[in-house]
Amino acid sequence: MSNVKVLPLLEPAESVAPCCPPLTERPMNAEEAETAAKMFKALGDPVRLRLFSAVASHEGGEACVCDISDVGVSQPTVSHHLKKLKEAGLLTSERRGTWVYYRVEPSVLAAMGQLLTTASATA
Repeated sequence: MSNVKVLPLLEPAESVAPCCPPLTERPMNAEEAETAAKMFKALGDPVRLRLFSAVASHEGGEACVCDISDVGVSQPTVSHHLKKLKEAGLLTSERRGTWVYYRVEPSVLAAMGQLLTTASATA
């Protein structure tokens, strides 16, 4: 008897609209500015930026907290910074047993990149 289980493939997520238009397209409204500022404020701390980078660049697109906690601060401080990144919508997490795994949604990276690009020229 085999214990092999076939898992269904997930369809790629639909393209998610960015939080805000490119900065060069038009002035942001108050809500858009609030959303963008929250993301950039979370990344304004060097430890948070290192944690975000560690998760984003980790093999498989997700990282166990046990694999990314070596950023020069204590474990409770790492947890605090990961919480701030989650609150800003930059990371998602999933508990598996005693460990928590973090992931950066591709749509988040795309939205942040699109915010900083120039608007497309329309013909």
